[in-house]
Amino acid sequence: MTNKENEVFYQHVNTYSTLNEVNAKTKNIWFVCHGLGYLSRYFIQYFKNLNPQENYIIAPQAPSKYYQGDDFKHVGASWLTKENTVVETENNLNFLDSVYKKENLLNQHNLIILGFSQGVSIALRWVAKRKINCQSIIIHSGGIPKELLKEDFQFLNSKTKVHLLYGVEDEYIDEKRAKYEEARAKELFGNNLFIQQFKGKHEVNSNLLKEISERNFKE
Repeated sequence: MTNKENEVFYQHVNTYSTLNEVNAKTKNIWFVCHGLGYLSRYFIQYFKNLNPQENYIIAPQAPSKYYQGDDFKHVGASWLTKENTVVETENNLNFLDSVYKKENLLNQHNLIILGFSQGVSIALRWVAKRKINCQSIIIHSGGIPKELLKEDFQFLNSKTKVHLLYGVEDEYIDEKRAKYEEARAKELFGNNLFIQQFKGKHEVNSNLLKEISERNFKE
């Protein structure tokens, strides 16, 4: 008896959430990848304190849903696991490509790519592998994929700013992990990197994001 694992190609439909509208005053387009356990329609609420006239937010939905807890009431989502990671990564990148294409993002806006927690790995891989030009990358409380190299980001504009954000009380980032991630970020982005610690746990820091949104990325 032979046990064989096979592959099949099929069409898949997924959702994404948006906040605010693109208008003549829009300055920043945020493309944000949530962390493990989130649904995009809830994750996007962390961006409600941004100026709605100047900021348009796009939050793709991780495709793998699951029930959280034994009561089967709350649903969360995951981008990846250690199972079939290479194929699943490509599936996710294809999904982000589709969202990006549908939104028809234009060059007159500042494009901000953000990944939070597990979303960091998806966001950075997408930028690197698809050569997504952007004015800012925000690495928020997550790990940089080990396979990414400095050369993968050399296409970026020299003015592209990269922000590494994490809470000093983050239960998933101890001192050793923090130093490792800072060193990796410096290796990849050099003088374009800005490291910002904040008092808090493993959580989205909406105040820091608001500060970033109010800066002018295009000089």
